[in-house]
Amino acid sequence: MKTTVVWNGNMSFSGQSASGVVIPIDAAKDVGGNDSGARPMELLLHALAGCTGIDIVLILRKMRLDVRAFSMEVEGTRADDHPKRFTEIHIHYALEGDLPEDKVVRAIRLSKEKYCSVSHSLNAAITASYSINGVRGKETI
Repeated sequence: MKTTVVWNGNMSFSGQSASGVVIPIDAAKDVGGNDSGARPMELLLHALAGCTGIDIVLILRKMRLDVRAFSMEVEGTRADDHPKRFTEIHIHYALEGDLPEDKVVRAIRLSKEKYCSVSHSLNAAITASYSINGVRGKETI
């Protein structure tokens, strides 16, 4: 899987996914941005909600349950000091339909513990390489 992110000037970037979707990314005005896109940490919460939401719908459908409406509120608490990572993330799932609570709980647990690749990726080892003016750097960071 691959994505491309291009700097548009100032603090603005455009991310284009492998599926062709363009996502505007920007910073707040108080740090030099223009408020023209989502913040990276907001996108992380969106990705988590999208991943777990897809899992839950698929699992409930496999249980032959009909979800009539589904929304999520995701709240992340960040550390005060840099890198200001999320220290806690809470997801509130709001579902409508003829949905037995035990089945919904099972779907949420399966997503959290087994299927949601985003939540499991939050602990991934990340390596970085770089190139400057077309010349690949000598070290991996």
